[in-house]
Formats: sequence, structure tokens, C-alpha cells
Amino acid sequence: MTKKLETLVPDIYEKISVLSEGKPIVIPDSLLKDFGNDMMSSLKEWATPRVTDSNLKPNLRMSNLGKPDRQLWFDLNTEKSSGSLPDSLYIKFLYGHLLEVLLLFFVKLAGHKVEAEQKEVKVDGIVGHMDCKIDGEVIDVKTASGFAFKKFKNGTLRESDPFGYLSQLAAYEEAESTSKGGFLVINKETGELNLSLILKQGLKQLKRLLREKLPLTFVMTQFRRDYPAI
Repeated sequence: MTKKLETLVPDIYEKISVLSEGKPIVIPDSLLKDFGNDMMSSLKEWATPRVTDSNLKPNLRMSNLGKPDRQLWFDLNTEKSSGSLPDSLYIKFLYGHLLEVLLLFFVKLAGHKVEAEQKEVKVDGIVGHMDCKIDGEVIDVKTASGFAFKKFKNGTLRESDPFGYLSQLAAYEEAESTSKGGFLVINKETGELNLSLILKQGLKQLKRLLREKLPLTFVMTQFRRDYPAI
């Protein structure tokens, strides 16, 4: 029987619920193998520093499309510091990646179809890599703190979206010609899951964003820093 995206989280919980009854979860060997390979790949990717050409200027991407104009302009036009990141931050990045792999494992275990993982897509020359499609719809997989999780659970992301998640999703949807996607989120403090399906923002709004953001990649006097750097 074909699974419905709307029942994804209940389907996952149902699979796990047998543990409270003293019964084992039946996991196909092929799925166990895929999960192990995906975890290994994520760990290797995390352990390998990204080599970038210092002469290449940062580009507008789907992942930064929704950032506030001033922040985006400085991100694209300010020379990055060569200072190192705190070691603990790398650990935080790692368990975020591994939790996302675990989430997709749960999706597959519950019998839902996962495809197009990390597929590269383009809209008007702007490149992005979407997490995946689940049951034919674009889904962005997120790990969140308890506070951030509430935005997805309570449907208030539109009111406060500082990282531009909605714009990013809209771009993926436009590239894939879909309209019923959303976010699959895990509360990393409690393990609670939530599926937030978002109505498509629409091509007009996406095109407006592109028209507004593209000039920020080359206008060198667009913004003046009105405060000292920290």
C-alpha cells in the first residue's frame, strides 16, 4: 500500500512503538547496510576539510537566499577571517549530520519512499543541494533545539525565519516543479519528530527574491557598516 506523506511521523512512531511492548523492530538487512554506509559517508565527509579556492568570491546560493540583505551582502563581499572555529563546534556539526541520516533511516523503515538525496538543482543559475524527496515531495531535513523546534511544530516559522529556510524550500520546489513539500524536523533535546508541510511561496515571490538578491553579489557600496566589528 502506498504511504501518504501526511502520515509520516505517526508511521515512524508506530514502527518504534513495538519496543514498549517488548517486541523487536524488524529491520531489513538491506536497510541496515544502507544505514551503516550512510553513517560512514557522513563521518568521512565531516572528517575531511573542505578545500576552497581563496580567489573565488562567495556566490549566491539557495541556502543563503533568504538571509537579510545586509547580512547577505557582507557575507558575499567581506573577506573571511582565517581564524579557526572552536573544536566543540565541529562536534556539533557532526551530530547534526548523523541525526539527519538517522531521520531518513526512520523514514525508510516506516515504508516511505526516499529519493533525490543531495540532488543538485538550479533556478536562474543559482545552485543548491536539496536534502531529498519523500513520497515525491521536496523535504528539508532539520535538527533543532527545543526552542527552534516550536517554530515548526506551532507553524510560526513564517513569523521568524532568520536563516531563510522558507526561501530555500521554495527554490527547491521551483526546481523540481513540486508544491507540497516541507520540513522534517527532530528535536535534538527530546527526540520528538515533526513534519511541517508548507504551501508553496509561489514563483512570483521567488523571482522577486532573485531580483533583489542577485545585485548583492557585485554591488560593492550597497551597505555601510554602522558599527565596529566584534
